[in-house]
Amino acid sequence: MNKAAFLDRDGVINRKAPTEDEYITRWEEMHILPGVFEAIALLNQAGFRVIVVSNQRCIAKGLLTANELDSIHQRMCNELAALGANIDGVYYCPHEEQPPCSCRKPEPGMLFAAAREHQVDLSSSWMIGDSDKDVETGRRVGCRTARILRPRANADGNPDVLARSLLEAVQQILRVEESVNDRQEIGAVRSNRRSNHAVNRVVTKG
Repeated sequence: MNKAAFLDRDGVINRKAPTEDEYITRWEEMHILPGVFEAIALLNQAGFRVIVVSNQRCIAKGLLTANELDSIHQRMCNELAALGANIDGVYYCPHEEQPPCSCRKPEPGMLFAAAREHQVDLSSSWMIGDSDKDVETGRRVGCRTARILRPRANADGNPDVLARSLLEAVQQILRVEESVNDRQEIGAVRSNRRSNHAVNRVVTKG
């Protein structure tokens, strides 16, 4: 099984539209945030599948078509890949808030779909976003969570990691992963020592 880093798009990979009622509808409006290339490359090097999961109701509003959004995402992936930052998949919810659907975050449908298609162990994975909905989505599927703080924003939802940018979040995540791996290695060594000691006792007694 693979581990994944699920990334929200707007506010994590690219600059958000000026207001909540505006949307990125053209490539010319897609401005990649500082440090994103480096952050995704670090995730690649650490063995994470990098998967974008994004609410995009601009389609339901008729502001652009699914094909136009796919084109923006393909160009985004190409631009990142050219600098050594590879995205393994892009999932988005095109629906309005009402009626409810199973894929609009905080519903976990996109993460479940990605996990099936990319053989992802959700308990070994992270959800990284800039909203409480992103944190809630990750928690619903058993992921650890990282929250990127917008300017002048307060963090709720009790994420595992708080950061000011994707790069800062990834650096913290990798430190957490390293610490977990160190503890697992220490535990394995202690377990082997106990097993060897038990064997020695049996052999000596015999």
